[in-house]
Amino acid sequence: MEHAWVSLLPFAIVISMSIWLKDILPGLVVGILVGSILVTSNLLTGTQQAVTYIVSTLSDNTNIKIVGFLYLFGGLVGMMNIAGGIKGFAEWVGKKIKTERGLLGLIWFTLPFTFMMPMFRIMMIGPIVKSLINKMNLSRQKVGMTLDISTESTIVLLPVATAFVGFMVSLVSGGIRGLNLGMSPYEVFLLSILFNFYAIIMLGIGIIQTFWPSTKKAKYDNKLNKNAENEHGDHDFHRMGINKELSLVKAQPWHLIFPVFILLALSLFLLWKNGISKGAQTVFEAFSKADATFVMLLAVFITLIFTYIFYIVRKQKMSEILYHFYDGGNQMMQAISLLILIWALTSAAEDLGFSAFVGSTLGSFVPAFMTPATIFLIGSVVGFFIGSSWGTWGLFMPLGISLAVATGASIPLTVGAVFASGAFGAITSPLGDTTITTASILDLSIVDYARYKLKLSAVGAAAAFIFYIGFSLFLG
Repeated sequence: MEHAWVSLLPFAIVISMSIWLKDILPGLVVGILVGSILVTSNLLTGTQQAVTYIVSTLSDNTNIKIVGFLYLFGGLVGMMNIAGGIKGFAEWVGKKIKTERGLLGLIWFTLPFTFMMPMFRIMMIGPIVKSLINKMNLSRQKVGMTLDISTESTIVLLPVATAFVGFMVSLVSGGIRGLNLGMSPYEVFLLSILFNFYAIIMLGIGIIQTFWPSTKKAKYDNKLNKNAENEHGDHDFHRMGINKELSLVKAQPWHLIFPVFILLALSLFLLWKNGISKGAQTVFEAFSKADATFVMLLAVFITLIFTYIFYIVRKQKMSEILYHFYDGGNQMMQAISLLILIWALTSAAEDLGFSAFVGSTLGSFVPAFMTPATIFLIGSVVGFFIGSSWGTWGLFMPLGISLAVATGASIPLTVGAVFASGAFGAITSPLGDTTITTASILDLSIVDYARYKLKLSAVGAAAAFIFYIGFSLFLG
């Protein structure tokens, strides 16, 4: 079925169903089933093939390391929660803030302690930020956008020690392996960071906004809050018991600082050590040659051991630590399921001749200098509708890399455009976890808050689009 248009059908199904249902998982399941049935031309055999694709992704050595890392990382966050680390840090910093600039500065200051995962960061500092907003009568929307920009834009630009890195590297690896390019996935990922123009521009906007004082005090209409309390709130009851338990823990900031420091230090050291063992001479070369997925898994595994011992010595209950380790890991299962299904979808699309079709169609009329900009524009639109950076990356990474190869465009530049499009969706979409979580914590209407963010985000996206064209011409 090479060069067949049906190779686009699984992706079209996922995108359309995600927009319709406002959830990417059902679309992924249907997309895999349809793709598998098209591969085998048989309903029963196709269903069996769909399961085979899923099992095959889990039997891949690299993939299972990513899954292990995500689950263990979620478990670490759960342990820090029940040990009072998150609560303790939030209460400690809350005593030192007196002005709007101080509050916005606090949001940036907490990055070294909270950068690993967006939801972890937002839920850790969100409550204390909310209490300070109420005291100082500040603009909730401005503070919320600063929190979202500093979270998403920073995390997608960091090369180590985040929940995103393993996922991003694995997507690049899958695209490169499928086309047999013989390139280092982590090296391409590192280079692509320089070309994530949207995230870089939004960081600049966020910093300027921090030092640009508001001309007037905020008068936020609390009536907009009524609907916000009910939007996406049907799952709140599922965790009422755990949330109540976490609200009663003793605040102990060192229970956050210790594991975060250990994880960051180990990630950097082990990346360097692993790269040196493979013949690297410099730090950058070591990071390029290192087995990043294994190093991240090893770092979080060792961190868990040290953290567990540290908590036991500090008189934390073993049963509570273990329970919340599993609870934290289980909260990552949605992301893990998404990742596994995206891998399986890509396998089905490739068996339908996806890469060959892209090369013989889009690659024949999209000029090389427009490839990254086109991928960024289309990916941003889809990302806005589905609200998932991971989903957007999973859908567009195979297309982006295939199109870059077909047109002769820069692969790192195109990969950066894919990651930038996902960042746009995560920051701007009213369906995104970041928007929903921040709006819920700060008592904002989700729709109004998303509309507010879209104004500045559109400026960043337009500038990024121009940069992609300019850099394509320069590199070409």
